[in-house]
Amino acid sequence: MEEAKARHHKSMTEGLKYITFDTDMGWIGILGSAKGLLSITLPQCSGQEAHQLLGDSVNYATRSPHLFEDLMQRLRIYFSGHRMTFPDELDLSRATPFQREVWEITKLIPYGKTRSYSWVAEQVKKPKAARAVGQAMSRNPLPIIIPCHRVLNIDGKLGGFGGGLEMKRHLLDLEASVNI
Repeated sequence: MEEAKARHHKSMTEGLKYITFDTDMGWIGILGSAKGLLSITLPQCSGQEAHQLLGDSVNYATRSPHLFEDLMQRLRIYFSGHRMTFPDELDLSRATPFQREVWEITKLIPYGKTRSYSWVAEQVKKPKAARAVGQAMSRNPLPIIIPCHRVLNIDGKLGGFGGGLEMKRHLLDLEASVNI
């Protein structure tokens, strides 16, 4: 049993790559697998904080700045207040099917626009699941890439956000005052 567990852990962590880097808003961490992006942190005060927020898997990852060069550049541009797209491959293998569905819909919300939790629930054909959508958002491992900050309560209030409501407001304001 322990051997099977160890093999499973090795397959989950094999080939992981990461980087931490600085932007105008703070330090960001990125963790990826051969399949795509696994995790990104919101801006932090230090590289060490960003590194820790990537979770235990980062301890088995190789630092790979060249692999993430393009994404780092696009995130720096985004955080400096410019419109940016993130068509990157994602590794959502650690998510439930419902989370993947919610995140795929959320990824389609245009830059500078917002939608409600109810709207997302309707898009995934579960119109009464707005609260479950909120739960899926709270587990989003790829903020900005999957722009959960663009999802609000039906009354326009911010709702929750893993990075805190101040960060959510800041991201929405950043996108509203876009420099193209």
